[in-house]
Amino acid sequence: MDMFRRVARGETAELFGKITLEEDKRWRKFGFKEICEQSLQNLSPDLKAALENYSRGVNAYIATLDEKTLPVEFQILQYKPREWQPTDTLIIGKILSEALSETYFEDLMRVSIAALPKEKQADLLNQVTSYDVVLFGKDSAVKKAVGLNFERQKDFSENLFAQVEQDFQIRKSSLERIGFYAEGLAASNNWVISGKRTKDGKAILANDPHLPATAPGIWYLSHLSTPTMRVSGVTFPGVPGIVLGHNENIAWGATNVGPDVQDLYIETFNAEGKYKTPTGWENPTTRKEEIKVRINPFKTDTETVLLDVQETRNGVVFVEENGKKYSLKWTARDPKNQEFEAFFKLNRAKDWNDFQNSLKTYGGASQNFVYADVKGNIGWYAAGRIPIRKTGEGELPYDGATDDGEWTGFIPFEELPHLYNPKEGFIVTANQRIVGTDYKYQQMSRDAASPWRARRIYDLLKNNTKVTPDDVRDVQYDVFNMPVNALAKEIVKMKAASPETLEILRNWDGKMLADSKGAVLANEIRTCIANKIVSQNKPLQSYLIREKVLPVILSEKPARWLPKQFADYTAFFKACDDESQSTLANPKRLGADKTNWVWGNLFKANFQHPLAVAPLIGAQFATPNVPISGSGQTPNVGSSVSMRHIASAGNWDETRHVIPLGQSGNPKSPFFKDQFEAWRTGSAAIFPFTKAAVEKSGKGSYFDDSVRLRENKKIINRDNRIDGIKKK
Repeated sequence: MDMFRRVARGETAELFGKITLEEDKRWRKFGFKEICEQSLQNLSPDLKAALENYSRGVNAYIATLDEKTLPVEFQILQYKPREWQPTDTLIIGKILSEALSETYFEDLMRVSIAALPKEKQADLLNQVTSYDVVLFGKDSAVKKAVGLNFERQKDFSENLFAQVEQDFQIRKSSLERIGFYAEGLAASNNWVISGKRTKDGKAILANDPHLPATAPGIWYLSHLSTPTMRVSGVTFPGVPGIVLGHNENIAWGATNVGPDVQDLYIETFNAEGKYKTPTGWENPTTRKEEIKVRINPFKTDTETVLLDVQETRNGVVFVEENGKKYSLKWTARDPKNQEFEAFFKLNRAKDWNDFQNSLKTYGGASQNFVYADVKGNIGWYAAGRIPIRKTGEGELPYDGATDDGEWTGFIPFEELPHLYNPKEGFIVTANQRIVGTDYKYQQMSRDAASPWRARRIYDLLKNNTKVTPDDVRDVQYDVFNMPVNALAKEIVKMKAASPETLEILRNWDGKMLADSKGAVLANEIRTCIANKIVSQNKPLQSYLIREKVLPVILSEKPARWLPKQFADYTAFFKACDDESQSTLANPKRLGADKTNWVWGNLFKANFQHPLAVAPLIGAQFATPNVPISGSGQTPNVGSSVSMRHIASAGNWDETRHVIPLGQSGNPKSPFFKDQFEAWRTGSAAIFPFTKAAVEKSGKGSYFDDSVRLRENKKIINRDNRIDGIKKK
């Protein structure tokens, strides 16, 4: 909890010194501390009261801590956490927005292709594939020419691209520090199945968010019961209520949409320090940030580093290069946008109307919210505040001196993509492109993830009209890799590899199983192909090439993407087979003994605790590091599955909920990693709901005896301690 708020407030250098100073500077530019203070005033009275009460509870515990009872992490870093504030909870929402929004970077990826031939531009910008699972609208039968007007991008330099890449690496390091960085964007799967397509007539919801493997984990399982509400699921430490889960009437889940909610503006400054606007020259607003930096890792003394932050009418000056300044506008920096009001209401929602009304207040990173209720109904709403621009859709940076990039409003809630009881009887989202080309607002999912996970899930469900929770679990654990399998089949067809490789690929079933040899070779060859193409283009184009070009290569084998050193694609693929053999034989990879060449020896679950590498004490923080199945293109993405949820609406006592390790952050606790095997294997992890079921399945009651909490003159006595809590 403390690291969450410190990261978002830009206060980590106070603990770690200069090593995190640049990360703090980046977060300070956003000004989230002040923004959340403003947002607090816009909350409903009920949510504000909940945050205040939650803070009092946290602070009552903090007040009992001394040097001996502090958690070991605080003892090592030699500090006691300050009191928790309601704004600390709100600022966690900004971490979510940062982890799930990187469209400014994608704008510059598009800029980087301006000098490419039109055919290559079309390949990299194309959104439509035969694998898409579009939920709202349709794709035009007539294929439109794909292109952008790059006229205003002529002045972008390679130095700018390099600086933005450096900024992206700082972002990555910061999010990794708290377990919120995922390559490409944090991904997820969810789907809902109508009662008309299930064996028992109950609607089923499934959700598995994908976030980095961390110890302790991101999520905390929780079951809240009051005289007026009963709700169960997962939450983030530091956030009251349930973020994803179910109550007595409905279940809900979420995946990232990935709309364009960030814009870059090229600002023109004069010698007097003023910037150009459509109506003349104006002074930017400025603020001075004071950042405390620890001088010595073994002492708590700090020095102060000053940071001057400028803002234009468009946003914060985010990047400066060769005398030019670029400002960033982002929905997360609007005090009217906050993340938790919607979840507070979802906890209490009773039906589809309540579900929709809850989401009207959602201002965080846009999510595919799915819905299932006790009457067998299902639904989906892509909620969030998506900007509408005066000109264009924000796909490229704007000239800040004009009003072309003005945000004229947001997509009306009623026009956001949504479905209720569709005729197909099920809805699948996995970060794919959710809207067709006929949808009015293409910025909704222009930067969506590749369709492979969504397509595989859809294909597994479409012919099953008697779905059970076990069937849903099997889909969550499916490891068939569509793009890598297609490449393997093409290599075999072309005879574009050694006889040994061809034999292995010929017998491979396309599944990324931990003991699979075919998975290792096919994936390594695919990686080699992508790397060689990327090496002949700009690094900034890497993501687009991997996601857009590789399918084109398989279907068309166009000369425009063939590396110059190869006569044809057969020679290209053979060279990558040879290189893969050499790479895998490297002792730092799998070594010369080919019996070790199985997927699980490369793809492992490794939940690294920040203190696991610390001398003397690190061993106690060690976590499982075992081979697992899955990949980034399969429904089961392996160690990045941060939680799995299966709910049969109405059969709440059969709800399955599992997190990768366990509830406790204390490595000495029996609950530190007690859920790992259930998470890894898919064995049922039942999370009962009714009072009778909870009491029947429970092993005892636990109370914390380390404190006598005094709150509003009431004394809460707690006794018998194990791991800070002990069975009574």
